[in-house]
Amino acid sequence: MRKISENSHYLRNQSWKYLGWTVVFLLLFVILFGLTGYTVLFKTRNIGGREGIGFVGALILLASSWFYQRKYHIYKGGWQGEKTVVNTLTKNLGNEYYLINGAYIRGDRGDVDHILLGPSGVYVLETKNWRGKITCYGDQWLRSGKKIKNSPSLQIKRNTQKIIHLVGNAPTLRDIHIWVEGLLVFTNPNTDLNINNPTVTTLKLAKLSEYIKKQPNNRLTKEQIQQIIKQIQNI
Repeated sequence: MRKISENSHYLRNQSWKYLGWTVVFLLLFVILFGLTGYTVLFKTRNIGGREGIGFVGALILLASSWFYQRKYHIYKGGWQGEKTVVNTLTKNLGNEYYLINGAYIRGDRGDVDHILLGPSGVYVLETKNWRGKITCYGDQWLRSGKKIKNSPSLQIKRNTQKIIHLVGNAPTLRDIHIWVEGLLVFTNPNTDLNINNPTVTTLKLAKLSEYIKKQPNNRLTKEQIQQIIKQIQNI
């Protein structure tokens, strides 16, 4: 498999951003707590004065550090999951397949995790590095029994439609039916999937390469693949 672009910078940058904020707030907490904590806890035991206000401020800084630390782990997990996808596809697919990582579409806040192109078509991949029990009822998803606010299946369907629209606008491809399929891929080996009436193809990473290989290999020619790559790179 050939990589057209390197791994997504979005998740990496978000990871480093939230790690930086975690460190900043933690350092500020240590400084402010060092100035006020001893006085409030062991001397005045009163949070009404100047030291007390500083002590409360230190606790707020600690809470902020914890909040950004959680954000950091979320984005870091996603970044690691994307790298695992790249390594798996590189190992199992031949050079007739091409992978675009972290494709940005104008007007969007995030990016498309991966776009895989080959003789069997175009695959828009949304990857989740979630662990634990994941349950699906159509477009409603639960993680450890709690409803997921942003449905991953709706997300992959939106991204797939954007790629279909993008490819369809290419002058050289307008009269050609391009096979575009969205795939929701769970990369964490500790994910327990319970899928009921899914609206998109959902599978674990271990099954991804096998699924791609089973698709008919006469949907796209090499020339069409190159035209699609050029169209996506021009966004």
